Amino acid sequence: MSTASPPLPPHPDGAWPRLEPGSVWLVGAGPGDPGLMTLHALNALSQADAVVHDALVEPEALAFAAEGAELIPAGKRGGRPSPKQADISERLIALARAGRRVVRLKGGDPFLFGRGGEEAEALAAAGVPFRIVPGITAGIGGLAAAGVPATHRDVNQTLVFVTGHDQHGEAPAVDWAALARGGQVLVIYMGMKHLAAIAGALIAGGRSPEEPVLIVREATTKRQAVLETTLAGAEAAVAASGILAPAIICVGPVRRLPV
Repeated sequence: MSTASPPLPPHPDGAWPRLEPGSVWLVGAGPGDPGLMTLHALNALSQADAVVHDALVEPEALAFAAEGAELIPAGKRGGRPSPKQADISERLIALARAGRRVVRLKGGDPFLFGRGGEEAEALAAAGVPFRIVPGITAGIGGLAAAGVPATHRDVNQTLVFVTGHDQHGEAPAVDWAALARGGQVLVIYMGMKHLAAIAGALIAGGRSPEEPVLIVREATTKRQAVLETTLAGAEAAVAASGILAPAIICVGPVRRLPV
C-alpha cells in the first residue's frame, strides 16, 4: 500500500529529474532503513507508476511510492523459489514498452552485487532509456550502523568487497588465499550459506584462526543483530546464536565504536 511522498526540497538546478513514461530507473534503496534512501530515490518513487522491488526492500520504503503505483515483487532469495534474472529484465522492458514510468528498487546499491549491471545491459539492448540512482551499500552503511568504520587510519588501508556465492548460489570461484594475504578487511556479501568453507579457506590461506569476524544481520533495520566472533569460531557461533541471512560478514582488524 503506497501513500503520497513528502515534498522534496528545491533542487539546486531548479528542478528534479523527470521519470519519463517508457523509461526505467535502477534505484538503490540503501541497506534497510528508509531514511537512508537518497533524495533522487524519493524523487523516482514519487513519479513511478510501477515499482519492481527486491525482497530486501523494507515496506516502509515502498510507502514512499506514488499513490496508485503498482508494487511488483521481484525478490531473489537464496534457497527459495525466486524469479529468474532474465524474467525480471524482461518484465522491466515490457513495462517500459507499455509506457509505464518504472522504478526498479534494489536493496543497497544497484551495481554492487545487485545485478543492476545485468539489468542495465538488458535495457540498453532493448533500446529502453534508463538511469542509475546509486544507493548506500550494506558493506558501508551496515557496518556503520554497528559502530564499525569500514576504514580507519589506525587499522586498515585496504577494504575488499567480495560475494559469498556465485550466480547459482554455490561457493564462488574466489582466490581466498590471495585475499587472506592481500586484504586487511574483507566485507563478504551473501556469505552465510558458505561461511564455514570461507572461514576455512581464509585460515588455510594464512589468516589467524583468531582473526576477528563481525556479522551484521538486517543492518539498519529494527531487526538488526550483531555477532562478534572469530574465523575459527564463526560456524559454531552462528549456530548457537541463530543469526540468519541476510547478513554482512566482516573479517579483519576493524575497530568497533561504542555507538
